[in-house]
Amino acid sequence: MKNITVIGSGTMGNGIAHVFAQYDYQVNLIDVNETQLKKAIETIGKNLDRQVSKGSLTEADKTRTLGNIKTFTSLKEACASADLVVEAASENINIKLDIFRQIDEYTPASCILASNTSSISITKIASVTKRPEQVIGMHFMNPVPVMKLVEVINGYKTSKSVTEAIVTLSKAIGKVPAEANDYAGFIANRILMPMINEAIICLQSGVGTVESIDTVMKLGMAHPMGPLQLADFIGLDVCLAIMNVLYDGLGQDKYAPSPLLVNMVTAGNLGVKSGEGFYKYTPGSKELVVSDRFN
Repeated sequence: MKNITVIGSGTMGNGIAHVFAQYDYQVNLIDVNETQLKKAIETIGKNLDRQVSKGSLTEADKTRTLGNIKTFTSLKEACASADLVVEAASENINIKLDIFRQIDEYTPASCILASNTSSISITKIASVTKRPEQVIGMHFMNPVPVMKLVEVINGYKTSKSVTEAIVTLSKAIGKVPAEANDYAGFIANRILMPMINEAIICLQSGVGTVESIDTVMKLGMAHPMGPLQLADFIGLDVCLAIMNVLYDGLGQDKYAPSPLLVNMVTAGNLGVKSGEGFYKYTPGSKELVVSDRFN
């Protein structure tokens, strides 16, 4: 596999494109928005500059990496010679199903189709293709150039040879693959999101403040980031969407999203992306300031 098509040029998509290109894969990065594609290439350039400044890459490496990426707005054109497609579009089942119907038609018969979904059923995604045995989950962690883990999710019909190929590929780009089976939330979010949701419930019910909840988990449990700050970083809308997938898929009350989380998403306080969640975010500042709502 040398030709990789990445669908979606947002935070996850540009990070995935960056890593594959850095390891000398030929990457076609696609988005419906030309402006978003230009922004993605700028982001990749800045992240490469950071690697150069730390001495992990040279300027020649940066130039080579950027040269390995081509941008497209035509899905058909971007997929024509793909050995692997990694879909990194919005965490929306209908959007993903529509994309997989199209890439099943546009890609060569040998192409593996992967989704970067963090919670949506791979089996469901595979069901709209004529090659369910070649559909798999490749859940990268954010920020992709930094985080080592790739959660490799097997759909009900994913073939063993496809799983082995993706595990080998993940190692080839410097990642550590961990296999999971196709149940709601897989491994990462089946464990992480209920913890975040419980932290929000603790805040909502007055067990602790934003600062105390995050401090307990950072200093008491050795987490690098508290659950409320992490929720802001992930995006509260994404957290809510995943909790809904867990609740719908597993049918247990313990997976019901916190009413506070629902209200914050409804109000548009989504965390870092909106400038305010449990904390307030000012461009250029790394200081953590608790939102006025919780002071």
